[in-house]
Amino acid sequence: MESLDLKQMSTMVDIIAEEKGLPRDTVLNVIEQAIAAAWRKDNGDRDMNVRAMLNTKNGEADVYVAREVIEDGLAYNPSTEIPLEEALKTNKNAKLGDMVEESHKVTTFGRVAAQTAKQVVVQRLREAENDAVLAEFEDKVGTVVTGTVARVESRLIRIDLGRASGIMPKSEQIDGEYYTVGSRLKVYIKKIERGDRGAQLILSRGNAEFVEYLFRQEVPELENGTVEIKGIAREAGRRTKIAVMSTVPGVDPVGTFVGSRGVRVQAVMNEIGDREKIDVITWSDNISEYIREALSPAEIMEVKIDGKKAKVMVSEEMQSIAIGKQGQNVRLASKLTGYDIDIELVKATPKKKKSKNIEDSLLSAIEETSDTEEE
Repeated sequence: MESLDLKQMSTMVDIIAEEKGLPRDTVLNVIEQAIAAAWRKDNGDRDMNVRAMLNTKNGEADVYVAREVIEDGLAYNPSTEIPLEEALKTNKNAKLGDMVEESHKVTTFGRVAAQTAKQVVVQRLREAENDAVLAEFEDKVGTVVTGTVARVESRLIRIDLGRASGIMPKSEQIDGEYYTVGSRLKVYIKKIERGDRGAQLILSRGNAEFVEYLFRQEVPELENGTVEIKGIAREAGRRTKIAVMSTVPGVDPVGTFVGSRGVRVQAVMNEIGDREKIDVITWSDNISEYIREALSPAEIMEVKIDGKKAKVMVSEEMQSIAIGKQGQNVRLASKLTGYDIDIELVKATPKKKKSKNIEDSLLSAIEETSDTEEE
């Protein structure tokens, strides 16, 4: 691209919009950004605030350089600032702090500037096209879709979802799960993250919502409101605790989620991996009872509530079970209930040693009575 043909670019706006499936205004804005970047390359510097306007009817373009009005006599950056006295020459209404613009007619660009413009058009169109595709996924946020692993990197996995692609950061992966290029897997669409480099789909397999979605596919009673999920605490790849309740008397919420012979909970585990244990517990509005359930399978002696803290008393044989491996059980229980749980050991009271067996005492009394009668 040795030159920048503005008339040709003007006629290409509608063609590009149709080919890319983008709004005409979006394409026009991209081309105007390219013109501004090319002008800045030839005539200014990177600090300049430059915008461009392209007349698609005659193929002519103007660029406008905005600068802030500052006090006279001060040291200033001519690329971004202009003294008041100088600003008044072109704008008699200029005041301190205003942004004033100087217009320049665009004629031709040098080879380097033209190349810059081409790069901007290609990059911005790709970003606009990506944004348009991702906009179609707005209503899919919070759902699970199936994708193909496109690339495995040290800190994230790139997943092809068909028309769009997304990334699954390390923090959203299941601990210990191995991903290979070409493998298909289910992923939870967590959010669309927008930044300076455009929009990006953030995917997850390690969040609690992924497990909840999987259970909703296996437990039809959730749809009709017979049972509800009250909370989920998860450490992906290791353990998940899910608190459930029934809205219908006589319905066992835990049994409903587990399913006949564990078929429902097993279906979820088949997706997230057998290494991750799932505890389904009964939710209770009695916080002491809820904490007891959350710490299962440990048996709790007593629960003392103080604000958002809970002191849980356990026997010596239940202490390690209540705490769990590396503190996992109590940590998940705290997350599930919203209470800071402290496990305390209650030592068994030693039995007092009896001086005499009661049977021995009774025999001694009988013997003494017999001896008295013989005398």
